[in-house]
Amino acid sequence: MQLVQTIRVLLLGLAVTALASCGALSALGDATEALDVYELRAPTDAPIAPGRRIAADVIIEVPTTSGALQTDRIMIRPDALAASYLPGIRWSEEAPVMVQTLMLRTLDATQAIRYVGRRPLGAGGDFAVVTELVDFQATPLPEGDSARVDVRMIVRIVRERNVRIVASRSFATSAMAPTLEDADLVAAFDTAAGRVMSDFADWALVSLRRS
Repeated sequence: MQLVQTIRVLLLGLAVTALASCGALSALGDATEALDVYELRAPTDAPIAPGRRIAADVIIEVPTTSGALQTDRIMIRPDALAASYLPGIRWSEEAPVMVQTLMLRTLDATQAIRYVGRRPLGAGGDFAVVTELVDFQATPLPEGDSARVDVRMIVRIVRERNVRIVASRSFATSAMAPTLEDADLVAAFDTAAGRVMSDFADWALVSLRRS
């Protein structure tokens, strides 16, 4: 009798292990499913700065951010302390890299700076743009059928020669998504990011001219 009970316990353990393995494989399969890819655009209304070009090489560094935003998944916050991601869609790049791309393209489109890039052309650039990405997520509203997208970043312009901060500012804005559909949420991200990028470019040009 004791031998029979021992065998039953062993078989039960093997069954539980098998089920757990199946669950892990299923989760892995879900995680590797193809996702629709979205990419945000640099604002098309960024002003072309008149006058002489700023004779400087400006390097846009990849923004630092929290671990929850260090991903290509699109974050949605069900509450202030929770972070979830929209199923079925993702950004074309990890969020910090995509923001770097937007900053670079927006500033370069002003045609006011000798060189704007991710890396210096030579040994080093003249200025580095150092950014912390604080908010880049959608928050469902209490009504349950719409959401607010928040974009916030802290930007510092650093003179490379003496590692001195010459300008610092926080940029933040929000945009409303009328529904929780993927297209509406991404459009709200595009609107909010575009506003922040336009403000950033205007401020950066003024700050660089003063420096």
